[in-house]
Amino acid sequence: MYIGSVSTKGLNHLIYEIVDNAVDEHLAGFCSEIQVTLEKDGSATVSDNGRGVPVDMHQKGVSAARLVYTTLHAGGKFDDSAYKTSGGLHGVGSSVVNALSTYMDVKISRDGFVHHDRYERGIPVIELEDGLLPKIGKTRKTGTTVNFLPDDTIFEKTKFKAEEVKSRLHETAYLNPNLKIVFDDKRDGSVEHIVYHEPEGIIGFIQDLNRKKEVLHDPVYFKGGSRRD
Repeated sequence: MYIGSVSTKGLNHLIYEIVDNAVDEHLAGFCSEIQVTLEKDGSATVSDNGRGVPVDMHQKGVSAARLVYTTLHAGGKFDDSAYKTSGGLHGVGSSVVNALSTYMDVKISRDGFVHHDRYERGIPVIELEDGLLPKIGKTRKTGTTVNFLPDDTIFEKTKFKAEEVKSRLHETAYLNPNLKIVFDDKRDGSVEHIVYHEPEGIIGFIQDLNRKKEVLHDPVYFKGGSRRD
């Protein structure tokens, strides 16, 4: 219901939901790079250098991050310390991906530490420490890394279609000129590495569309500003 289908289209949408969360951080001014990796074991990893999903104690008595990944409509917009913009379904994205995965492993770099959580078919398997996620290391970085393996008992096929994923990531880069998206495909015995960064935004997209065509004039665009009569 939330991702449209259990075909390849729905499968790829799992990646888009996690990427959209990172794009939200970019739109809020806190993320400049997203990394998407198709792993050899069939899983996908999405990392960003945003603030990191909130890990403090929620009023419900558990880590805020655990609510994000287990509760529908408790996504990044559930409190003031998290994301405030939206690039997709957001609010349901993370928890839906979790529910449709054989496992989901989450590492959150925030407040000087790396916080760890893990789920199997949507069920938490990491024991909380006084209601909070355990800390597995120290770091000066911030951001969130999510690795998940789609559930083969739910999806018709569990091999991500790289061309469709790359197309979506490239479109996202065009729409966010200050964002860099790094794509790696480690399957099939080799590594495909692509960096999507389109500082000219939509203008660059139009130029690419016209690359092999005869154009009538250079692109014309307008920037917002005060109106004068």
